[in-house]
Amino acid sequence: MSVRTAREVDKPRRRFVRAALPTALAALALALAGLVGVVPDSGAGPAPPKASTVARAGTWQQTPVPVEKGDITAVAALGEDRAWAIGYRLKGISELEPLALRWDGASWTQESTLPAGSFPQVLAVRSADDIWAAGMDTAHWDGRKWTTRTLQQDTAGRLYPDAMATGADGKVWLAGRAVPGSVKNGVPAIQSWDGTRWQKQTLPDVGKGELSSVVVVSSDDVWAAGATYATDDEAQTALLLHWDGTSWKKVAAPPSTGRAGTWFGAMTALGPDDVWAVGGATSEGSDRPFAAHWDGKRWQVTPTPDVADGRLRSVGRTKDGGLWAIGGKGNVSTALRWDRAARKWTKAPAPDVVVRASAVVPDTSALWTVGIAKKGDLVPRITRFTG
Repeated sequence: MSVRTAREVDKPRRRFVRAALPTALAALALALAGLVGVVPDSGAGPAPPKASTVARAGTWQQTPVPVEKGDITAVAALGEDRAWAIGYRLKGISELEPLALRWDGASWTQESTLPAGSFPQVLAVRSADDIWAAGMDTAHWDGRKWTTRTLQQDTAGRLYPDAMATGADGKVWLAGRAVPGSVKNGVPAIQSWDGTRWQKQTLPDVGKGELSSVVVVSSDDVWAAGATYATDDEAQTALLLHWDGTSWKKVAAPPSTGRAGTWFGAMTALGPDDVWAVGGATSEGSDRPFAAHWDGKRWQVTPTPDVADGRLRSVGRTKDGGLWAIGGKGNVSTALRWDRAARKWTKAPAPDVVVRASAVVPDTSALWTVGIAKKGDLVPRITRFTG
């Protein structure tokens, strides 16, 4: 699930952008300052309570998290008993500890802490000893320790990552935006890891915008998606870029009839002629789901239900062949499933969590969704769906 997978606007000027990390962290600091009576954590956090019930098929169930206060920002899975999540623990009024959690099939435990100041936002897992996390910088886990891997300096500004994917050839792709100082001036940016260092990719000039997803089909078939920002003359539009092994090119994104602005937030690739992208569109002053499919020749919009605040942040396929798209806005969470017979997206059970990211468990019909609780102050949540 490029949910982020382990494999692999009201007015025209409205922008759908994730706040650049400094902005997000400043907002988080304000939230933390508002917490009363927070006692600094010793570091390890409380031991997770034992699960008391067996997960019921067709439902989302909360799994205990060994973090009392904080946030879980990304998740990836390799199997039923192998999943990882990254995020933060609140250790005091304003001190955050970046950490990595591991699922062993029965419970989540803390596997490690990430380098201080890394503020991990995205995750890519190739194996238990080959894991990447990215935020203020990137870090690699070799099974024993995290090592910081500094991104190449970009003349367009600091790179703030929103997506990461790995290929069978060992290459790692990181997509986001280069920000020169103000989020509104960000431009799409991609870097790739060649085994030794990060290298900035040359992209076509698409103006101001961002990339929110990247997915690898093969070494010469990579897709990235996001949005170009609105201008005085044009609404925000979904953005698609493609790597053919030699260069990145812009590919025409399908328009959304009758809507003021569109964007893509996630992708998944099932084959070179079977790629899916999901995100959102603005309609009548509110966000609605937006989705499209690549058949090897062109992108076409796929019908979605009229769900208010239905921004989609992840998409992927389960073992039974079902496609899931998950997201939401604020306390509103959204889940859609692709109805193959009717050839349209329909509503599905949504996780009771402020969604940060989701992942499919390979070769199963199970999914993970991570984020924070809809009630309370920064209460981490990890929920699991068993199909």
